[in-house]
Amino acid sequence: MSDLDLALLRTFVAIVDTGGVTSAGRAVGRTQSAVTHQIGRLEAQLGRPVFGPDRRRITLTADGEILLEYARAMLRLSEEARARFAVPGVAGRVTLGTPDLYAAYLLPEVLGRFSRAYPEIEIQLHCRRSVYLHAELMRDKLDIAILTEQPDLHQGEAVRTEPLSWVAGRGGRPEIDDPIPLAVLPAGSVYRQRALEALGAAGRRWTIRSVSDTIAGLQAAVLARLAVSVFPHCAMSGGMRRLGEEDGMPRLPNIDLVLVRRPTGISDAAEHLAHYISRELRTAAPFRPMRDI
Repeated sequence: MSDLDLALLRTFVAIVDTGGVTSAGRAVGRTQSAVTHQIGRLEAQLGRPVFGPDRRRITLTADGEILLEYARAMLRLSEEARARFAVPGVAGRVTLGTPDLYAAYLLPEVLGRFSRAYPEIEIQLHCRRSVYLHAELMRDKLDIAILTEQPDLHQGEAVRTEPLSWVAGRGGRPEIDDPIPLAVLPAGSVYRQRALEALGAAGRRWTIRSVSDTIAGLQAAVLARLAVSVFPHCAMSGGMRRLGEEDGMPRLPNIDLVLVRRPTGISDAAEHLAHYISRELRTAAPFRPMRDI
């Protein structure tokens, strides 16, 4: 077998992520027929089909699922190498703010790849709630920040949408209690606001059982089976059950993440980090429904 062609892999991943040949063509700048031809070449090179026979409804074969992980890894390494040599010599210190939830679940791999591409850029990470990080940005205490979008604050660049879910600990049924016990972030949190609005619209009574400033505190209350909470899908972990309308819980809206730069301008190093994070979060694999974990 000859070496796999990155252009073919990029098209393959685009089809998976966009859900169709036409939309993938727009993403990679090719016509629909060119995209179909590329997938034919890829399958011929592999000697195995990567998509099911019905091309109107995109499904991966077992081999396609395996290839997808390799393709994503190869494309990430290619982009990392290009970034490393595209602008050599960039150095400096960048102060990045983010809530602990995103620091723990969305940024580790992104920051790891960035540090390998730009080893001379030092990143100082500040973890606080979005409202406090925004205030620090306005006082030039931070260079850039990843925030949960909030309607009453000046916002920056939208970089990711996260679905929200009700969660409870395995082995307990707090969702059937009346009023329903909740573990929430402090007042002013978008997560808290979305949860209470959804329960109110559904006519469900609630009581706040636990308040925590951190995702770790919410996890503790959920895993102890004390309360129901609201988590983004990126932060769901073992020991939790995802609750839906079949459990009597109302549907929740998505939340948006935004990247905000300090208003007085940022350094070249900070701009490189901002651009890198934006691209990585935008192009990360979209949420795909999963079984309860």
